[in-house]
Amino acid sequence: MESEKIIEHFRDTNALLEGHFILSSGLHSPKYLQCALALQYPFDSAKFGKAIAEHFVDAGIETVASPAIGGLIIGYEVAKALNVRFIWTERKAGSMTLRRGFQIKEGEKILAVEDVITTGGSVKECIDVLKDHGGNVTNAASIIDRSGGKADVGVPRISLVELDVPSYEKENCPMCAEGTEAVKPGSRFI
Repeated sequence: MESEKIIEHFRDTNALLEGHFILSSGLHSPKYLQCALALQYPFDSAKFGKAIAEHFVDAGIETVASPAIGGLIIGYEVAKALNVRFIWTERKAGSMTLRRGFQIKEGEKILAVEDVITTGGSVKECIDVLKDHGGNVTNAASIIDRSGGKADVGVPRISLVELDVPSYEKENCPMCAEGTEAVKPGSRFI
C-alpha cells in the first residue's frame, strides 16, 4: 500500500486535521490524525490491516495485541488477516493492564499494533504489560508513525506511513506563543 494513497485516504475522510492540537501524550502539534475516521468503514480498516499483516506472514505470530482504544480496530484487522487471536490492554486507574480474562502463554509470540505512534508511549506500555505476563513481543506495527522513525518502543517496528510531524512541549509551542487556542480531539480527553 503506497504512503501517498494512505495519506490521501486520511485527507478524504477528514482524519488528517490541521490546527493546534493537544495529543494524547500531552504534546502540542499542528497536525492531528483521527484514525477513527479513517477506519470507520470495514473495507478500509481491512485494507490497512492486511497491508500491515503482509509484513509478518512468515513471522510465526501467535497473537496480535493493541492498546485500547486507538489500536483496537487496526489490531483486530491485522489479527484477522494473520488468522491469529486478538487481545488488548487498557488503562485502569491510569495504568495499562491486561484484563477481561486474557491469558498469555509463556513465550507466546506477540505482535503489538497501534493506529498512530507519536512518542510510542502507549504501545510501549502495552508491550511492557504483555512481557510482564510472559509474552514474547517480537515486533510492533502501526498505520502511521508521526515520529519520523524516532519513537522507541523497545522492539523492532514498521509503519505503513512515516511522517515527521513536529510536536512541542506546551512551554515551547510556537502556536501557544502566537495565542492560538489548542484543542484536544483525542480519546483520552473527550
